[in-house]
Amino acid sequence: MDFQYKIPAAAVLGPALLVFALVALVRHRRDAPGWRGGPLLRSVTALYATAVASLTFFPLWIYGGAYRNEAEWIGQIQPVPLLLADITMVPNVIMFLPLGFLLPLLFPRITRGRTVLACALISLGIEVTQLLQYIAFAHGRAVDINDLIANTLGGLLGYAVLRAARRAATTRAALERVSSPAQTVG
Repeated sequence: MDFQYKIPAAAVLGPALLVFALVALVRHRRDAPGWRGGPLLRSVTALYATAVASLTFFPLWIYGGAYRNEAEWIGQIQPVPLLLADITMVPNVIMFLPLGFLLPLLFPRITRGRTVLACALISLGIEVTQLLQYIAFAHGRAVDINDLIANTLGGLLGYAVLRAARRAATTRAALERVSSPAQTVG
């Protein structure tokens, strides 16, 4: 049977955001431990994660029969670093800047090294998921070591931006207000 089916981002990420909002609201009302940052920081983080998922995984096309891509999955992997590096790496750097900025706000004891490691592992998770999507659904995304490098660099730059922002008293105070767990839902 020949088919092609498109799963739009909103069909998956919309309900996921709704569930997150409900869980966050319940946890906030119960003053549950384990949440760092106020509602604004958590909301921004959830929206950022949704945007990244939307850009990297969706729309998800599922192909079958004659429509299915018959190319081997191994051909989807670009394992040689910087072989095909060009200006197209810039959006990946930009995409992970907020992650490098947000992680230390969410986890105040996280170091630069752990922030960069977390960004690298999250990027690796994205690349592996894209490969699994290709294997399972014949989805056409490539897996590229350059994406991993660019994303990790973006996380490092985001961390550097946060460190620079914390040097000024006014931005440091604003960042403390945003990351304070004592905020209330207005």
